[in-house]
Amino acid sequence: MKCYLIRHGATKGNQEGRYVGSTDEPVLSEQLEKLIKLKSILSPVDYVFTSPYLRCRQSAQEIFSGFITAPEVIWDFREIDFGEFEYKNYQELNGNIDYQRFIDSGGTIAFPGGEEPEHFKIRCCYAFLSCVRKARDQGFTVLGFSLHGGTIMAVMEALGIPSKDYFAYQVKNGGGYEAEVVWEPRLQLLTKTTISIL
Repeated sequence: MKCYLIRHGATKGNQEGRYVGSTDEPVLSEQLEKLIKLKSILSPVDYVFTSPYLRCRQSAQEIFSGFITAPEVIWDFREIDFGEFEYKNYQELNGNIDYQRFIDSGGTIAFPGGEEPEHFKIRCCYAFLSCVRKARDQGFTVLGFSLHGGTIMAVMEALGIPSKDYFAYQVKNGGGYEAEVVWEPRLQLLTKTTISIL
């Protein structure tokens, strides 16, 4: 089974270097136009899963329209809850004691008032596994996923081949991975190629 894990197009917050988690902002119009380029390099998909946030749903429509009628929204694919850091950037957080503590931890501790990174990773992986098993039961062979950068990183860190840490699987907006599902000895994702439209 082939899987395309694509990060949504860039938003205003992305371009300003902000922590965009629960802020439900749209993809910039010029960025939506860029996503159309992906259609020429992706195989037709049988089914599409997406995060509930607008930026992912919009991206799914641009990237996968014509292949399927409508993507299935998966609640647990939403981006991590950044808590008090939500929609702030480095300049605004510089000097914040909690932010420095987070940086010093290598991004492993919970965001103040937000989500534990390990909890986030687990929910993303369980959601992905559930989608893949559903697709297998339906006989689908090519899947599209319109996701957040953090969601992709969580899934690939846990299941990706080659094995890399979370931050090594970062992708730009409109980029992602083409991977093949390997079922034995356990479900893993064999990276075939890195996708980029830039």
